[in-house]
Amino acid sequence: MRNTFVGVFEGEKLIATALFQEIDLALLSSFGERDHYFLTQVRNFLFRQFASKLLIVGNNLLSGQNAYSCLPGANEKKVLEKLKEICLLWPNKPHLTIFKDFTVAQSKPFEIPAFSSDYPFSSQPNMVFEINSTWKTEADYVADLTKKYRDQFKRCRKKGSSIRTKELSLEEIAQNEKTIYSLYLHVAKNAPFNTFILPETHFSVFKKQMADDFILRGYYDNEQLVGFTTVIRHGNELETYFLGYDDSIQREKMLYLNMLYDIINCGISQGFERIILGRTALEIKSSIGAIPVQLNGFMRHSYTLIHQNLSWIFPFLEPKTNWIQRHPFKD
Repeated sequence: MRNTFVGVFEGEKLIATALFQEIDLALLSSFGERDHYFLTQVRNFLFRQFASKLLIVGNNLLSGQNAYSCLPGANEKKVLEKLKEICLLWPNKPHLTIFKDFTVAQSKPFEIPAFSSDYPFSSQPNMVFEINSTWKTEADYVADLTKKYRDQFKRCRKKGSSIRTKELSLEEIAQNEKTIYSLYLHVAKNAPFNTFILPETHFSVFKKQMADDFILRGYYDNEQLVGFTTVIRHGNELETYFLGYDDSIQREKMLYLNMLYDIINCGISQGFERIILGRTALEIKSSIGAIPVQLNGFMRHSYTLIHQNLSWIFPFLEPKTNWIQRHPFKD
């Protein structure tokens, strides 16, 4: 992955910035190994041949609008026209150019001729947890749950009562980097689809760069690191990042659900307005109170024939997830 930060100027005045990410999927050994073997092999072949070189306007590591930002009063449609022009002139010709992760409202400025022939798409929703302003403690949150989900909370906390948690410093992250990475890799390789695998030093580099705005919390069973979560402080939002866990401990101790409750507790205690929980494990996230938010993208393939058929190719390549939205709060 190569990041390029682009500035858009009006005369001498900087009016917008954008993030362009070049990704070469051909360097990945796998795009995910959870699906049926035949489907996995077909998808891997097609991606390597026809969609391995990506140019993403946005951040492929996060959910949500991280593509561009304009000054108040700037003509957003003209900024998008310029960003589209930059894509068309990009020196390393990509197979796919993607503007990613815009809510329905954020998608309105794309209704311009420059994007009229792009393929509009949406994949899994982003799960967002809104924090009630009356909640001051975890107990306030639990009190607003229905009996079924209060019982779920109590059962989960009881199962995980032997697990000790600790926020790790930069030095502690570096000392445990190999274990942290192996826990991350276990989860990543069992995902239905991946477009990247992080490097081993990723978490220590992030901590060094972001300091207190990046939190890595370790989970210990008998002094053994068996899991971790990461979150990013981002204005009034707390954004979940990557996590990892030992699968046997996860089942026995309900570790993943305990991690979600801990993230909610962090968000409430530190005064955030919402928590961005991302696109995985949709049903379990809805069971703690997160709601799905549709995110749209705009895609163009460099091969005309493929681009004209994206409407049926994309659903084949994008894994489907069937899930039931839960409603854990009292009316």
